[in-house]
Amino acid sequence: MEREMDEVPTWLEPLLRTQFFNVCSKHRDTPRNECNMFCLSCRNAAFCFFCRSSLHHDHPVIQIRRSSYHDVVRVTEIEKEMDVRGVQTYVINSARVLFLNERPQPKQHSSHGGGAGKSVSFFCEICNRSLLDHFRFCSLGCKLVGIRKNEEEEEEEERLRKGRHQETHKGTDPPTQYSNSRRRKGIPRRAPFAS
Repeated sequence: MEREMDEVPTWLEPLLRTQFFNVCSKHRDTPRNECNMFCLSCRNAAFCFFCRSSLHHDHPVIQIRRSSYHDVVRVTEIEKEMDVRGVQTYVINSARVLFLNERPQPKQHSSHGGGAGKSVSFFCEICNRSLLDHFRFCSLGCKLVGIRKNEEEEEEEERLRKGRHQETHKGTDPPTQYSNSRRRKGIPRRAPFAS
């Protein structure tokens, strides 16, 4: 299912705010009780494997995974639900994944790698994190910020355009409209001449 680049799914912001990998309070004494699933229909909280079976079995659900203490999602799962073009992907355990949120990056001596001998030429448009390839964003969170900024810029541009249009037409009077309410009916007749 193809979606527009700038369309933000209603579940994306709740997903990015959700805390994952806590122990499920309903299934504390069972294995696989980590809350690493998110329901795209309910959009309210993370849940475990057993909650999915009992409460979300017919809902669209994505599984969140961890990489270097950061939350990731498999590209094959999330690209069915939203457009992920422009977001840097990584291969972890033989699967392509992308990060949910921006990750802190170590300070570098120079913005292009400097003395490390490796030149970096691609950067996230939002957080300036160095990227491996020509992508626009390092994570879904940065893509969301980028979409919101784009929407704000478009709204501002539209507001300015309307302001310029009003300013251009400010001195001109609107065309005069005549009312038909006082027109005479029928053919006008003149009074006969007196002799």
